[in-house]
Amino acid sequence: MFSFKNIFRLVAFLEGVSYILLLFIATPIKYMSGNPEYVKLLGMPHGILFMLYVIFAIMLKKDYNWTNKQLFIVLIASVIPFGTFYIDFKYLKTVTK
Repeated sequence: MFSFKNIFRLVAFLEGVSYILLLFIATPIKYMSGNPEYVKLLGMPHGILFMLYVIFAIMLKKDYNWTNKQLFIVLIASVIPFGTFYIDFKYLKTVTK
């Protein structure tokens, strides 16, 4: 069965993938060819995943006793390309709850 940690890991992965697609695929297409459709298609799902990521991260802070510094790192990683993958490797795979 899915645990809360596994759901957060899935959201983190999807948020990371959507951010990379938005940043490195959709945005260049928008500005190079003048076609904003990909940004429109990826923007809303990415925004929802980003909000879920933040909410789940705050909830995990309480459950796993992350310090404020650790929470800050987890949150700031969501705005850095490939950051959520680092968080999964560094903070979520080692959590054994």
